[in-house]
Amino acid sequence: MVLVSLLFLNLLHALDLVHLRSYSRSLGERMLPSAICSSIQAVLTMWARASSSSSNLFVLMVLLLPLVTVAFSFALKLASPPASHITALTFIISGTSVIITASEGLLSIVPLEYIYGPLALILHSLSLTWLAKVSEMERSHPPDSQASVFDIYYTQLVNQSWVLGLLWCLHPERPWHVLSQANWRSLLFHGYLLAILLLGMVLSFLVGVVALCVSPLAAALLHSVRYIVQPFFQLL
Repeated sequence: MVLVSLLFLNLLHALDLVHLRSYSRSLGERMLPSAICSSIQAVLTMWARASSSSSNLFVLMVLLLPLVTVAFSFALKLASPPASHITALTFIISGTSVIITASEGLLSIVPLEYIYGPLALILHSLSLTWLAKVSEMERSHPPDSQASVFDIYYTQLVNQSWVLGLLWCLHPERPWHVLSQANWRSLLFHGYLLAILLLGMVLSFLVGVVALCVSPLAAALLHSVRYIVQPFFQLL
């Protein structure tokens, strides 16, 4: 998904639809914590989906994402942290959703989820907040030296590609084991794979842009809105 996003952005740049600066080492170093956090979080989430059909604890962690993001917004001292009434409203809605989900029972929890779930939650929240922090730092620079939203997101993708590649090579099984197990001769498999890649790419782009342009809390809500709203519909 990261590689497809990089190819798409480079294609837009080649067509003069999006202006991208060349990879900046200084910006890349500032974006490295966010890339490491988001990459490890993506690996943990993929592990949860592969090891359990329900991943109940990971769903519960997604519901807590806005609350933890608010906490990191204050911890990292963002220039514009969430207002008190927005924080209270987020706490009420997310807390109610967590209570409803937990009351239904958490079944089929793999023991490692108790470690990986909270870790993925913290890493995801920190990644979104760090994106907003870097965006604030760039806006404080002179207009000529400011990196655009696309430059920051492109740098994030480049860093992620290196981190994910390293994590893939460090996997206890051989890197090509997963690819060899796929049914590459099935057109249906290619259709599902393409749909997942495109939809995931669009969602990741929207979440990243919202974190850079609006706030990390808005990005966290965008990422978790489906899981937050679902318990309320079940009560109807």
